[in-house]
Amino acid sequence: MSPAVIVKTLQEKHIQLAALTDHNTALNCPAFAKCCRDAGIAALYGMEAQTSEELHVLCLFPVLRTAIDFCAAWYDSLPDIRNKPEITGDQVYVDENDEIVGEVEKYLITSAPWTLDECAAMVHQSGGLVIPAHVDRPSFSMMSQLGTIVEGSWDALEFVRPQVLQNERQAVSALEIKLPAPYPVITSSDAHYVEHIGRRAFDLDIGDMPLVNSDGTVNIPAVLSGLAKRVVQP
Repeated sequence: MSPAVIVKTLQEKHIQLAALTDHNTALNCPAFAKCCRDAGIAALYGMEAQTSEELHVLCLFPVLRTAIDFCAAWYDSLPDIRNKPEITGDQVYVDENDEIVGEVEKYLITSAPWTLDECAAMVHQSGGLVIPAHVDRPSFSMMSQLGTIVEGSWDALEFVRPQVLQNERQAVSALEIKLPAPYPVITSSDAHYVEHIGRRAFDLDIGDMPLVNSDGTVNIPAVLSGLAKRVVQP
């Protein structure tokens, strides 16, 4: 699952927009940025943050430097629990050639002291997108930790189950999940293995708007316009 291998797989599956979101860190994003740029793939950068409620939220940024700075501050707030590679595995980050650059010292599957609402406010203040992750999953999700989908300033809600793509309104009803307000509903790979990349990709209809700005960053207004077409009414 190195950035180079991820991007090669994205090319093979004709995916045009992708995000790299490791748990509580963005240190593999520079290599991902370089590989995506060389491959002509639009990239978002960030992390899958674990909040104080022990739920996961995707924090996505169009600018690499912003993602690195935000995620570094988030990492600094994590409890000082050291990773034990012999027990929980290596936590390395690499360059675009798969050469190891360094190793993350803190154990990354822990919670920061920030709530979901606080996380969302901080991400939006930095120009990013906030998407609560796998909200219907039985662990580290809104449903598992809070018992319901809560209202907030979410740019979308990520579901795991593929039928959400096929018929969004019926799928949400069938899952017996009541949305508190209209939200865009998406799925995404949540890939931890190469073979999972693109397994729940979705179409983002941005019309005639460019996906990428002249400076190479993802056009966030275009992404938001595409998400707006995926809104599910409660």
